[in-house]
Amino acid sequence: MSLNDPIGDMLARIKNSQLRNHKKVELPSSNFKIKIAEVLKNEGYINNFEVSSDKNKFKLEIELKYNYGTPVISSIQRVSKPGRRIFSSAESLPKINNGLGIAIVSTPKGVMTDIDARKQKIGGEIICKVF
Repeated sequence: MSLNDPIGDMLARIKNSQLRNHKKVELPSSNFKIKIAEVLKNEGYINNFEVSSDKNKFKLEIELKYNYGTPVISSIQRVSKPGRRIFSSAESLPKINNGLGIAIVSTPKGVMTDIDARKQKIGGEIICKVF
């Protein structure tokens, strides 16, 4: 099955799995998805992630995180889409819910949060917003 927007598919799978209170979500793996999962783990939005292989197909398995039965990720939205890319400079990076959420940004120095990008004074493509 070919996907036009694999990152959008990843975010939709996470959102749908949390709505159904699943403990894990499994999806096709890529290096970019692994970097996004690393940012989500470092910021405390997911418990863990693991990459496994099955006959030349790599799968990314994400352990979702809950706080007293409610999902830690209350909202996860794709910002930059394949049809419309959204780029931002370091100064104009958005603050998500007055700094309570994060924006995941793809910069020349790798995938990072908007807070880290502001500290390093580098802009990039805004991938998604997480709150």
